[in-house]
Amino acid sequence: MKNIIPILFIGFLTLACSKPQSATDRPPNIVYILADDLGYGDIAAFNPKGKIKTPNIDRLATEGMRFMDAHSPSSVCTPTRYALMTGRYPWRSRLPVGVLRGYSRSLIEQDRLTVPALLKKAGYQTGMVGKWHLGVDWISKPEFAALENQPLYGIKEEMNPDHIDFTKVPQHGPTTLGFDYTFFLPASLDMPPYVYLENDKLTELPTARTEGNSLNSGYTGPFWREGAMAPSFDFFGVLPTFVNKANDFLKKQTTEKPFFLYLALTAPHTPWMPTDDYRDQSAAGEYGDFVQMVDAKVGRVLRTLDSLGMSENTVVFFASDNGPFWRPAFSERFGHKAAGELRGMKGDAYEGGHRIPFIVRWPGRVKANTVSHATTTLANLLATCADILGVPFPDTSVEDSYSILPVLEGKASTVPQQPAVVHSASNGFFAIRQGPWKLIEGLGSGGFTEPKVIQPTPGQPAGQLYNLENDLSETENVYQRYPDKVKELTELLNQIRESKARKTTQP
Repeated sequence: MKNIIPILFIGFLTLACSKPQSATDRPPNIVYILADDLGYGDIAAFNPKGKIKTPNIDRLATEGMRFMDAHSPSSVCTPTRYALMTGRYPWRSRLPVGVLRGYSRSLIEQDRLTVPALLKKAGYQTGMVGKWHLGVDWISKPEFAALENQPLYGIKEEMNPDHIDFTKVPQHGPTTLGFDYTFFLPASLDMPPYVYLENDKLTELPTARTEGNSLNSGYTGPFWREGAMAPSFDFFGVLPTFVNKANDFLKKQTTEKPFFLYLALTAPHTPWMPTDDYRDQSAAGEYGDFVQMVDAKVGRVLRTLDSLGMSENTVVFFASDNGPFWRPAFSERFGHKAAGELRGMKGDAYEGGHRIPFIVRWPGRVKANTVSHATTTLANLLATCADILGVPFPDTSVEDSYSILPVLEGKASTVPQQPAVVHSASNGFFAIRQGPWKLIEGLGSGGFTEPKVIQPTPGQPAGQLYNLENDLSETENVYQRYPDKVKELTELLNQIRESKARKTTQP
């Protein structure tokens, strides 16, 4: 059944938008910078032992609040982005497991409340620049149009590019979900088609082709897949282009209305392609060089805010979409642990798959150089924005978002009303976290770390239970030692999975 934003909610926002505001009560601007595959241990502020220098992101941490226990809702790309935009765990979507591709169709339902839609109704100018990875509805050639009637067409599997008419403007992109301006890449930078879309329209047709690069590298280094591309597309130029477009958006803003900018970087996800001025500058190989390039680009955005006099009234969120793709051999070679002391990497149910660097800077509201140990998730953005603006949102269509504003303001040490945090691995393994306890349904990583799945034998536990307060690196599975805790967390996980509205703790 489709979820419709309640009339009461729309009316409330209409009143909020029409209310005149003085300079002192003007809502804050919001900038959300999302890195791609950046590890918890890649940022010096989170891992002083690392081999990568990140002075600009460290500056954010010094000027804001650093979260030591923040998580992506999933340990891979698309699901996290769905949760970030909608405030719903990704397994509630039409794609409960896996990621979209470049030719995939729109995953977010058109009547779904999103962060940009909420902010736009509240009077914000909204912009999205970077990696979208939530699909657009490419237009089929007439002879293939009937395929669109198939359930989950273009979602479960991407469309055949030979069936797409690229001369037609795709439908249901980010501008239909609340963004006034968009400039984006359809998916990851290693997935075709290699094209830009501005305001949901192709800037150049994909009439050229690449044979791919570093195809035998094990999905590392300067790897990208073969496929269609725009003739002028330059892989090295993608990250600088996105930062330029983001800065252009900022420079066009006025003091008449607040703005929301969602800047979704394509890096340090593959292809690892630092430009010449960043090459050989780190002690962690080309990956470390690429992270330092990301840090420098974040610094450019921060300096733009400074130069425009916007920093004081802007909330800056900085996060990664999941853990790093960093194999054990790389840690041994460079002495750098991209996930810090956490177990696992991108894709995994282990902490290294989904515990992420997360920083919030808001001058005057968030005390500088503070550290929070509140367990939170990126799905909490929508509720937090609503809380900042003082507007409601419907629990029945935003099941999993809880405001972190009380934590940011130092009024709470945990996220109020949040019963637990749920994660999903790339293979669909569920994990639930409450307090120090973490339960994983299944044995193995559930992702890219071997072994991915272990079938339990007689006498073995059926899943994994860890006390992260005593065992952050998840070295000791105490599943069989605490059956009551396993039962309690399993029941709570089932309740959350089956719920159609937010489940909250008792006040």
